[in-house]
Amino acid sequence: MGLPTQVSPPQIALSDVAPSSVLGVDVVAVPVLADPGGPTLGPGAAELVTELGEDLFDVLEAASATGQVGEVVERAVLDTAGLSNPDLRLVLLVGVGGGTPDDLRRAGAALARRTRDHQSVATSLGALCDDAGLRALVEGLVLGSFEFHWRSEGPRRQPVTRVVLAGLVDDDTRTGVLARAMAVAGASWHARTLALVPSNVKNPQWLAEQAADVAKRARLDIRVWDEHQLAEEGFGGIIGVGQASASPPRLVRLDYRPRKARKKTPHVVLVGKGITFDTGGLSIKPRDNMMTMKRDMTGAGVVLAVMAALADVDCPVRVTGLLPCAENAVGSRSTRPGDVLRHYSGRTSEVTNTDAEGRLVLADAMAYAVAELEPDAIVDIATLTGAMKIALGQRTGGFFANDDALATLVRTASLSAGEPLWRMPLVPDYEERIASKVADADNAGGAPGAITAALFLQHFVGGLPWAHLDIASVGDSPTDEFEYSKGATGFGARALLHWLELREPLAGVSSA
Repeated sequence: MGLPTQVSPPQIALSDVAPSSVLGVDVVAVPVLADPGGPTLGPGAAELVTELGEDLFDVLEAASATGQVGEVVERAVLDTAGLSNPDLRLVLLVGVGGGTPDDLRRAGAALARRTRDHQSVATSLGALCDDAGLRALVEGLVLGSFEFHWRSEGPRRQPVTRVVLAGLVDDDTRTGVLARAMAVAGASWHARTLALVPSNVKNPQWLAEQAADVAKRARLDIRVWDEHQLAEEGFGGIIGVGQASASPPRLVRLDYRPRKARKKTPHVVLVGKGITFDTGGLSIKPRDNMMTMKRDMTGAGVVLAVMAALADVDCPVRVTGLLPCAENAVGSRSTRPGDVLRHYSGRTSEVTNTDAEGRLVLADAMAYAVAELEPDAIVDIATLTGAMKIALGQRTGGFFANDDALATLVRTASLSAGEPLWRMPLVPDYEERIASKVADADNAGGAPGAITAALFLQHFVGGLPWAHLDIASVGDSPTDEFEYSKGATGFGARALLHWLELREPLAGVSSA
């Protein structure tokens, strides 16, 4: 069974005219700034006042508008006679707060949600923006439009088809900024879609097939290990987690090389947890905890979406994406508590909790990267521990790093992308909690759960610069809020791309 036809993101174009002068649009939106002395109408409002013959300040006052981010005040256009654009039916006054990139991203998302099922919108929100603000606005417009469905009659809502960013000169610089913003937002859209596909369709083989499609479109090299090759080459963690499922595990490798790659071009490896459904294994989850487990491959989905977009953001370094994919099922061949698995590196893990499976598959892929790829840095991303959600809530992701320069680069990129990551401590005092009497480590060291999981993984990076992104706190949104839709967030795709497109994404990193 394939996916039903999904909705597409809006098309976004630039125009140097005022929004009220863009022909053929049925909605015009202008910004409202939240100034201390009261809300202030932004660019495009004066032309709209002239066109409508009505003072929009009266509309703001009647609505008690504040200009706070995401606030939308509506004014229906009932009489189009005499207007230069007779298609205009609706005017929106959109709060942009102080006009920061984060404010503009959120305002763009609010505008996208309000204009669903419309054909076209012209907005002057972009006239407030520098390049960073423009990127953020576009990301919000795209991601606020996100929709996923599995209905026979099609989606309930359609994104607005076309958005014209008015008041912006359509030159090479702005066009380039728009293209990169669309690529980054598209990666988040792609990651969300992958995470929401139901697991009766999305098994490890299906995810490998999606990777093959990406490799073909993005001209990436690809290798896929099946269950027999994984067993022969010693990927004991991936095999151990996936052996009970009727859908056998896979490991996918994707390779990107920049156009001007040289022999000494730095090399980054991204590793994404790809558990296509997680029952918890014999350490089975409660029913309610299983309801979102089709999304336990979010890390792999993010890495796949990032790999697809690297050329579009002109990433200057070599990148290898590794997707260790398995279904953690219950069956006669399930790994049992007390079993010992041997990883690709030869290191052994005693499995005391089969629901701590993500670190077992990540460990194999990371050990392979160290042994075979000789990267300058490794970054893994996973919906790994519920402990991270307890620590940080559902709006901030956690990460660990063994290199301060790498940590600073990743943290800064996450803030510019609107996907904030908070650095957590790798506390060596807790090493004793992952000690095992029969193996090199216990896979379930207990509290503090996010830290002990990170300490477990640290043993597989061979001392290389490494960052571990635990996005269990932010991989799922409980509500529609700003650029996030209820459900899968695709968190991490934007942060990783904002980092990897830097001129020197490994500047100051110890081995780079």
